[in-house]
Amino acid sequence: MIIGVPKEIKNNENRVGMTPSGVAEVVKQGHRVFIQHTAGVNSGFPDEAYQAVGAHVLPTIEDIYATAEMIVKVKEPIVTEYNLIRKGQLLFTYFHFASDKELTLAMLSNKSICLAYETVEEADHSLPLLIPMSEVAGRMSIQEGARFLEKPQGGKGILLGGVPGVKPAKVLILGGGVVGSNAAQMAAGMGADVTITDINLARLRYLSETLPKNVKTLYSSELRIRKELPDVDLVVGSVLIPGDKAPHLITKEMLSIMQPGTVLVDVAIDQGGCFETSHPTTHSAPTYIVDGIVHYAVANIPGAVPYTSTLALTNATLPYVIALANKGWKKACKENPALALGLNIVEGKIVYKAVADVFGLKYDPINL
Repeated sequence: MIIGVPKEIKNNENRVGMTPSGVAEVVKQGHRVFIQHTAGVNSGFPDEAYQAVGAHVLPTIEDIYATAEMIVKVKEPIVTEYNLIRKGQLLFTYFHFASDKELTLAMLSNKSICLAYETVEEADHSLPLLIPMSEVAGRMSIQEGARFLEKPQGGKGILLGGVPGVKPAKVLILGGGVVGSNAAQMAAGMGADVTITDINLARLRYLSETLPKNVKTLYSSELRIRKELPDVDLVVGSVLIPGDKAPHLITKEMLSIMQPGTVLVDVAIDQGGCFETSHPTTHSAPTYIVDGIVHYAVANIPGAVPYTSTLALTNATLPYVIALANKGWKKACKENPALALGLNIVEGKIVYKAVADVFGLKYDPINL
């Protein structure tokens, strides 16, 4: 199979779809890999590193899309890429369709095959291609939240871990999944007073046993969240419904019970955000203020640490890339039910129910 890796063109997206070591493994299987010129530079991988393992370098993104049977990238295509995608071309990337109707309609129109990292789901309901970036985003949510609690950034001027004689900041984490648990681990390690919420009691028991003792667990409900908000300093939103829009756990009205300078970090923004007042931001302009509350809603948080993120992502995606290349998408998905759940749009049809339901569009279950 001919595989293409374009340079990411989303704002401040510095990751790349494959590392040289990943490319080497694919080439060993007898496939051809084409990398766009400088695609890996911002992640620390120059063109020469790819050429050394057998990849071919092409000068433009147009060349990559025109050449490849399968596109492996990090973020969803943006408007300038829509017309480059061909009928029947396989795209393997993060899509997050439920938060972007324009993207959904564009991929329906070009009749490509869209296999989304974020909905590949194992029998135990784990999301193997979302986990590595969720780990990065969860840890970075605290790193960024601590930065924006600083007064010059619009925050309260509170040090997350406090100092002897001064209480640490209070951190509320909504959602006890991979993002939430990594955020809690990081916040606890910095010395914060941490509360993590979830609606799964078994998960809360597990978190209570495994997280540091300065992390408290709380069964989530609107009333309980409201009771926490008046004296919280940093809130991390990390609720996920695979393939569907995130629920709004903090409404605009709730901002009025929070202290000015409180920071909200919405890690669920890729799926529409779990704060009603959230809208996507970028690394170049990461925050905005609503009613005195600082909102951080960068849609590609791991893009700020591309070396770590690219290595972690390729570690997870590589077995699936090899399976798709060796067998073709139909056979690979037929043999691997987890991979089949990654199929969201196939040749003009929505085959993932949550995406169809969000936009009121027709759902066509796929029969492999």
